[in-house]
Amino acid sequence: MSSTPSGPSDVFIHEAALCESRQLGAGTRVWAFAHILPGARIGRDCNVCDHVFIENQVVVGDRVTIKCGVQLWDGLEVGDDVFIGPNATFCNDRMPRSKCYPEAYLPTRIQAGASIGANATVLPGLSIGRNAMVGAGAVVTRSVPPNAIVVGNPARIVGYVDTVDQAAAAAPLNTPVPAGQGGVQLFRMPLIKDMRGDLTVGEFGRSLPFTPLRYFMIMNVPSQEVRGEHAHKECEQFLVCVRGRCQVMTDDGQLRQEFTLDDPTLGLYLPPMTWGVQYRYSPDTMLLVFASHYYDADDYIRDYQLFLDAVAGRAAAGQ
Repeated sequence: MSSTPSGPSDVFIHEAALCESRQLGAGTRVWAFAHILPGARIGRDCNVCDHVFIENQVVVGDRVTIKCGVQLWDGLEVGDDVFIGPNATFCNDRMPRSKCYPEAYLPTRIQAGASIGANATVLPGLSIGRNAMVGAGAVVTRSVPPNAIVVGNPARIVGYVDTVDQAAAAAPLNTPVPAGQGGVQLFRMPLIKDMRGDLTVGEFGRSLPFTPLRYFMIMNVPSQEVRGEHAHKECEQFLVCVRGRCQVMTDDGQLRQEFTLDDPTLGLYLPPMTWGVQYRYSPDTMLLVFASHYYDADDYIRDYQLFLDAVAGRAAAGQ
């Protein structure tokens, strides 16, 4: 047993490991038959298990677990609190040839809190978002959004972590939500049936939360695609799936909720500063969205971390 030549005294390196790097954080443990090259940087309180290989141009954050049989190649950046399961595979060259080396390796980023399941494969140049979950054996061919759960080959989004299922949360549409107030709310709109057919209705400015200035319709979305992935600073939205079905994930920075829109009498109200994602569209889905504002590119927040920062800023300011 030994520690790095110039590293903290509480770094543990198994006597059967080969650790050439001197950039290991306090509390990190390196187990038998692991090999860490000189340029690698490993954070505090990490656990590097048996038979792990880490190249030079690799940065690993704090409290990262790297299970047995994993290789971290040049260009990989791993955030804090990441879990990498046994035999997970990373790549850094899309078109590899023996003895042919690219000028620069494609960077791959595993953001804070993400988990990579056993035997998953992550192609180069991608980002695995904050707190995302990659299922065992998944083949990740596209970047994974924050908090998403992906499985399969190719990997597809099947859910979001830590969501509260609101399948039965619809309230009767009889008391309006004041404009710009209240949280995400699912409404059940009235259904009138007779021999001529069915009718559902809502009145903006009376029973519905706001008076719209714009609408748009989403249709013909391939089932593997994800829409939304942004928040609005000021704009309110009201979503109605007039045909088919889709899942909607909402996030206000504290509470993450999951809704199923599969009935034209259901309407989902999204207030400002709500991160919204729509996914798992059926082939016949038509999603109608009413918006309180005209289109304004500056009203969008498209980066999840910037959204969290903005929520925290508003909370600090008492807004």
